[in-house]
Amino acid sequence: MTKNDIVKLEITSLTSEGSGVGRYDGMAVFVPFTAVGDAISCRIVKVLKSYAFGKIEEIITSSSDRTESSCPVFGKCGGCVFRHIKYEAELRAKEQIVRDAFGRLGKNLSPEFLPIIGSECAENYRNKLQMPLARSDNGAYCGFFAPRSHRVIKVERCPLQPELFSEITRFVVEYINKRHISVYNEEKHEGVLRHIFLRKGYYSGEICLCIVARKSVPELSGLAAEVTEKFPQITGVVLNINSEKTNVILGDKEVVLKGRAEISDTMCGVNVAISPKSFYQVNTPAAERLYKQAAEFAQPRGKVLLDLYCGAGTIGLSMAREAKRVIGAEIVPEAVENAKRNAAASGFINTEFICADAGEAADALAKRGLKPDVIILDPPRKGCGEETLAACAKMSPERIVMISCNPATAARDCARLAELGYKTEKARAFDLFPRTGHVECVVSMSRISG
Repeated sequence: MTKNDIVKLEITSLTSEGSGVGRYDGMAVFVPFTAVGDAISCRIVKVLKSYAFGKIEEIITSSSDRTESSCPVFGKCGGCVFRHIKYEAELRAKEQIVRDAFGRLGKNLSPEFLPIIGSECAENYRNKLQMPLARSDNGAYCGFFAPRSHRVIKVERCPLQPELFSEITRFVVEYINKRHISVYNEEKHEGVLRHIFLRKGYYSGEICLCIVARKSVPELSGLAAEVTEKFPQITGVVLNINSEKTNVILGDKEVVLKGRAEISDTMCGVNVAISPKSFYQVNTPAAERLYKQAAEFAQPRGKVLLDLYCGAGTIGLSMAREAKRVIGAEIVPEAVENAKRNAAASGFINTEFICADAGEAADALAKRGLKPDVIILDPPRKGCGEETLAACAKMSPERIVMISCNPATAARDCARLAELGYKTEKARAFDLFPRTGHVECVVSMSRISG
């Protein structure tokens, strides 16, 4: 098989990037925008040692999983990858992605896989929006990056976002163009405005608008005044200053231009305050179901619970009513302050939150003689570091519950914990990000006695 060959394939599975997988002469061929059950004619575009990439030339037989996408930029924007298939088919694919990750990287782990839990809504579910700004001959615009690039695709209306977010971003872009405020040029490292960042409380309806800029300019105070008059749901406008030449969205300095930086909401019945830098799940109802499952795995009643990578404290606080004590650790100072206030707002006196890297915190608490009964791990996509896993095992909790947004690193870390004396009992996939390639999983582990 060589580049530009035309081959016929039957698509038998899907990857987390949304590509279908077929086999030709024993070699896997990855083809975007295909569905399980498709029979296609495919043009080979790249051949590597053990696999190849192709693109559809013709759909010979269409899968019953196929559906028409309603988004005009699907395939151009780097967000959604499963918009060409029905949601039921997407859930089957994501459940299999989690199973495959544990089979491939889990080193003989054999947890019981519980059925995937999907999202009640596959559209308009996101409570957070981050849109880069760019400029064309017609003025400033916002959108999302094209796949594997920093080229901004103009997006008028994203179906994953509330309609109100689109109205606000249109207003902001119109103001930018009216006042001729410059937009950041990544290559030249010049210009002012970089991103529009929105957060919305699912239950409260409160919205924070954060403008990310390379520096402050006087016109932004006028924007804060006008946008809050137009949209009373906006309880605060924040200027985040990021002057670095970096792909990281948020900088270290924040200035409140109007109202307050935080929004309030509830999660699992717990009052929460969320600042722009705090981690907070983007799909609130689905996250509440995920946290309920984590609590069932953790069995926190009367136990000392250590919540690592705790963010604004939402996971640990969701179990604080039953737990004897909850200790959370998080490296982002603003999130730790949010967590402390969230605990106080709900009247919890059995909680403690510390600002530290998860590995360092776990090791320090172990040196204090802390013996948690349960450890909750909710790491970033890269997973847990060896220091964190070793420190967790050293504290010898009865149970470890992992919440992961990356099944591959979850399987890897569970395999390491197995080497450190923990059995992986159960795992369940949760879809918090419909139409995208992301899937969460919750894993229950127990200490092997003897």
